Amino acid sequence: MIPTTRDVNGSKVLFVALELASKTWKLAFAKDLAPPRVRNIRAGDMVAFGAEVKAAKIKLGLSPDEPVFSCYEAGRDGFWLHRWLMTHGYQNIVVDPASIEVERRQRRRKTDRLDAIKLVSRLARHCWGEKVWSVVRVPTPEMEDRRRLSRERERLVKERTQHHARLRGLLAAQGMWVKKLTDAPEAVRSCDGQPVPQRLAAELRRELERLELVTRQLAEVEKGVEHEVTSSDVVGERTQRMTRLKSIGPVASSVMGLEFFWRDFRNRREVAAAVGLTGTPHQSGEMAHEQGVSKAGNRRVRAVIIEIAWVWLRYQPDSALSRWFHTRFGAAKGRMRRIGIVALARRLVIALWRFAAQGIVPEGAVLKPVEN
Repeated sequence: MIPTTRDVNGSKVLFVALELASKTWKLAFAKDLAPPRVRNIRAGDMVAFGAEVKAAKIKLGLSPDEPVFSCYEAGRDGFWLHRWLMTHGYQNIVVDPASIEVERRQRRRKTDRLDAIKLVSRLARHCWGEKVWSVVRVPTPEMEDRRRLSRERERLVKERTQHHARLRGLLAAQGMWVKKLTDAPEAVRSCDGQPVPQRLAAELRRELERLELVTRQLAEVEKGVEHEVTSSDVVGERTQRMTRLKSIGPVASSVMGLEFFWRDFRNRREVAAAVGLTGTPHQSGEMAHEQGVSKAGNRRVRAVIIEIAWVWLRYQPDSALSRWFHTRFGAAKGRMRRIGIVALARRLVIALWRFAAQGIVPEGAVLKPVEN
């Protein structure tokens, strides 16, 4: 968490907000709540950034040794800029863009300049202790690099599904159905015995080559994920501990471990909020209704924990969580049953966090037998 200006022994502070774009960055400088000074630099030009910081201190009457507090919105540029700023003595935070308040007018002005000015004013308010936004938890470079494999696996699985669907669609358009898509196009025959047309056969061969490439790369990535899961550090230990529970396999545990359990949570509310499974009540006067879960957390973990919840009902029927679900939603169907599974997922992710971090087995849950 960024220090507050009260922690700087009364010295003056320079605030700087960075509005990032692919070609140009806008920098908004301010001292306390004074009108900001806005400058443009070329994207990624950190020499120009340092020069603008020095010029802003001179212009605003600050000494060269005064601290600099900075911020920018999380996005395409990732966290390299945060690490650079922290390494060079700037006190930086990365802001969750979805948590920034905006005007509710039907037509509101929005430019990069206005965004930078608003960002630097909120930074000053944040440093004085006001709750104006949510701050992103920045992973270490090692942890950020480790979770590349699970995310690449997700993309490769989608690509494999697309290639399978494309191959079946091309053949179905010609009245051809095959059980194995690895067959040579020349060996495929339609219902009346006609071969595949020449140009279609060439397209099928190219599609098969892409499918083989994706399949090979997917096997390599899955080996890498398995290696990360079996590591001896904290993340590896928590991930391996999760696989001891029936209904949780290596894929789900790797996503939970690399995407989620590298963080330390203080309580169950932080766990649910990080997944995006917290309620969003809407109450005004006598009107009150629930808008559903916030979906503000990690979408990958949220998708996996809901999948685990469905499997949990099948392989952990005697657990307290399964009994609670059947008591509350056992007779429900359709939409109410889907609402119930989301409620179960919220309780389940908290139970899995306690098991992974503290070793507390969920009540009534069955562990897999230990392999000799």
